[in-house]
Amino acid sequence: MSTHIDSEISDRIRTLRRELVAVSKDIYERKLSSGICGNLSARVPDCKNLMLIKASGKSFKDMAEHDFLLADMEQNLYEGEGKPSIEIKFHAGIYKARPEVNAVIHGHASYTTAVGTIMKSLKVITVDAEVGLKQIGIVDYAEAGSAELAEGVINVFKMEEINAALLRRHGFITVGKDMRQAYYLADTLEEYAKTAYLMEMLSPGYTSK
Repeated sequence: MSTHIDSEISDRIRTLRRELVAVSKDIYERKLSSGICGNLSARVPDCKNLMLIKASGKSFKDMAEHDFLLADMEQNLYEGEGKPSIEIKFHAGIYKARPEVNAVIHGHASYTTAVGTIMKSLKVITVDAEVGLKQIGIVDYAEAGSAELAEGVINVFKMEEINAALLRRHGFITVGKDMRQAYYLADTLEEYAKTAYLMEMLSPGYTSK
């Protein structure tokens, strides 16, 4: 699909693509995702119906500006080559449900995946986690890219107090008012999941009491 993008919006898109590349490399270096797993997106500033989303089959390590595809919230591709992430359904759904959210990160970090799969729930206990995470959602397992997974994710993030969620067998999602905030929450979430794991080793059931 083609559409007219004026020069001002084009400038915003270029700036946003550069930021997405930088955050992608931070995600890889922080080991919040590996291989070609995971995806991220950002709403185009002042364009509520447009987003840039990671192309399918690309590694966070090697992302370039052209690897972020321009799409609308109905999942129509406007600009770029290749296919958007198979998780575009829940990215678009979160943006529709949460107008204040402008960035979404989905990663497959080790501790968040383990904790989100094994524990029935995860309370926020530590001081640093309380500041940003507040409440952590849990999304039941569904096949990657499926309508069932998208529905589960969207239902969790409809709650305004949820800015981070663990996916059974499938990593995490964080959201933010901008890409840096979403990344900082992802970083905090993985560190807290590691702490929760250690708490459970020392006192089984402590984090879910």
